Formats: sequence, structure tokens, C-alpha cells
Amino acid sequence: MTAPEILKFRAADRDWLVAEHRDQYAQAEGFDASFGILVGSILDDFLTDHDPLREAGWIAWQDGQRLGSIFCVAVNDEAAKLRLFLLTPLARGTGLARRMLDGCMGFAREAGYRRMTLWTHESHRAAGALYVKTGWTLVSSKPVTSFGQDLIEQHWEITL
Repeated sequence: MTAPEILKFRAADRDWLVAEHRDQYAQAEGFDASFGILVGSILDDFLTDHDPLREAGWIAWQDGQRLGSIFCVAVNDEAAKLRLFLLTPLARGTGLARRMLDGCMGFAREAGYRRMTLWTHESHRAAGALYVKTGWTLVSSKPVTSFGQDLIEQHWEITL
């Protein structure tokens, strides 16, 4: 088994990434089809109109299999948003998430962003623990109904 590689997102990764998000969240949290549609829309927007100097996406690979994704997209000139951070169950607990997050944040710093934000749900406890370990701060939390489920939506930030 080779070490995981983190490679730039390509258009050929789109359908896998939509399916992986849709299927993992449906199985783990009961999300309805609207979640896959949202992921597809985010990726279509990225593929159509992103600034490669200030925005990027990455896919982790190991032995010919995709293991996860992470994206850095612009909010404005000073802030970037972390998006579509996902690992397959096989990749969890290996340190790959930390490596991907560190790389994404490093890209954001080099691109000139002063801070990053992200949106997630309270049920993603492992991700929340990783955000705390890497210096992120939970700035808001509120109950919502999204993707056919009652959830606690969270917004996090970090100064870069």
C-alpha cells in the first residue's frame, strides 16, 4: 500500500464527489436528495468560474482509489471558505484529514486570505474536534431543518 497523495481536483472527479457526499450523508444522517444536488451545484460553479490563483480543490488518492476532498473558495478579498471536506470511512483516523486541512489552510494563506470560514453540522464531531485542534473557533450555532433533517448548523472561523 502506498501513502495517500493529495492531487488537484479535476472535472473527472465531479461525479464521484457528488455521489460520495450524497451516499455518505444519506447513510449516516438520513439526508435527502437535496444534499447531492447542492454538492453538484457547488462543483459546477467551481468548474465554471473559479480563480485558480485564489481557489482550489483537492482529492486524496491511494492505490487508485479516491479517499476524500477539500476545497478553498473565495468569500471576498480577505476571506476564504473551506468547502466539501470529506473522507471515506477507510481514510478516517489515519491523519489524512489533518494533512488535507493543513494544506488547504496553507494555500489560503499563500493566496493572501486573512481568514477562513466554514459551515457544518454539530453531528460532525470528529471534524469539530479537528477544527478546535487546528485553531478554529465556533462562532455560531443554530437549529435548522436542512436536507430533510433537524440539525444544528455551525459556523466556524480562523484567522490565518
